[in-house]
Amino acid sequence: MHNAQYQGQFGWDKLHYLPAFDLINTSKLDWANAINPLAAAIKCAWRVTTVSPSYLDEISHTANGLESLLAQERGKSFGVLNGIDTEVWNPQQDKMITKGFNARTVESGKKANKAELCRVFNLDPTKPLYTFIGRLVGEKGADLLPDIFYNALAQSDGEINILVLGSGDTHVEDRLNDITHRYPGKYNAFIGYNEALSHQIYAGADFLLMPSRVEPCGLNQMYALRYGTIPIVRRIGGLKDTVIDIGDGGFGICHDQTSVWDVGHAIGRAYELYGDQNRVKEIRKYMMSIDHSWDSSAQRYIEIYQM
Repeated sequence: MHNAQYQGQFGWDKLHYLPAFDLINTSKLDWANAINPLAAAIKCAWRVTTVSPSYLDEISHTANGLESLLAQERGKSFGVLNGIDTEVWNPQQDKMITKGFNARTVESGKKANKAELCRVFNLDPTKPLYTFIGRLVGEKGADLLPDIFYNALAQSDGEINILVLGSGDTHVEDRLNDITHRYPGKYNAFIGYNEALSHQIYAGADFLLMPSRVEPCGLNQMYALRYGTIPIVRRIGGLKDTVIDIGDGGFGICHDQTSVWDVGHAIGRAYELYGDQNRVKEIRKYMMSIDHSWDSSAQRYIEIYQM
C-alpha cells in the first residue's frame, strides 16, 4: 500500500463494469456502501505491506475512512521501506553531474557541482544552497514554500541561496517565479521536470527541503543522502524512518509540523550547522555510507512472502 488516500472507490450502480463473479462475495468489495478496491485488497490479502513502518502506524488514524479496517487487519500488516536504485543514483558514476565523487572525495565533488549550479542559476557558491525538488502540491507542503522562502531570504540578509525544481499548482508556480525577481542572485526556480537537473542539484546542494504533510516513504531524502546533501524533513512517514536529527546524534534536520515557522526554524538550524564545516564534512561522509538499496528491503519482502 503506497498511499491510503487513493482507494479507487465507485458506486454499486457500476457493478456491471466488473467481470462476472459469484455475487455471494460482494461483501468483500464493499466499504461504506461503495465498491472500494483498496478495501477489498486489504480484506482478501494474506499480508498487507506499507512503504515504511511509520506510515503503517499513521494510517491507523489517517486512512481516508479505512482506519477501522486497517486496525482490524493490523496483525497481517507490515511496514517495509522502499529502496533506491543505487546504480542510477551513484554519484561516483553519474553521467548527469559535472563531477563524480564518492565519500572520500565528497568535498571537492560537491564544490564542483555546486559551482556549476550557481553559474547556471546566478547564485553565490560561497553561500549555503537550499533546494526543493518535487511536485508543487499540498501533500508536499509546497503551498507554504513561497512564504517560507520569502521569510528565509529576508531574515538571512542575503546569506543563503535557494533553488527550486518542480511543477504542480499553477498559483504556487507563479509565486515561486515571482521570488526570482525579488531576490536575484539569491534565489531561482526551474518550473518543470528535468531529470538531469535533479541529479545535478542533489550533487551540488547543501540542503534538501521536504516539509511534507504526507510522505508514505519518500525517495528524495534517500537520493540526497547518497549525494551528501543534508535533508531537512518533517518527522512523518518514511522521512521519520530514514532521517535522524543532528540533535539526536544523527545527520539531518527534523521538524514536527508543516508550517512556515517550523520549516523556517529548521532552515536556521541548518545555517548554523553550515558554519561548522568540520561537522558538515563528517555528516556527509556518514550519510553516503548509509545503505538504502533494495537489498535489505527485498530480503524483508521475501521473509513476509514465506510466512
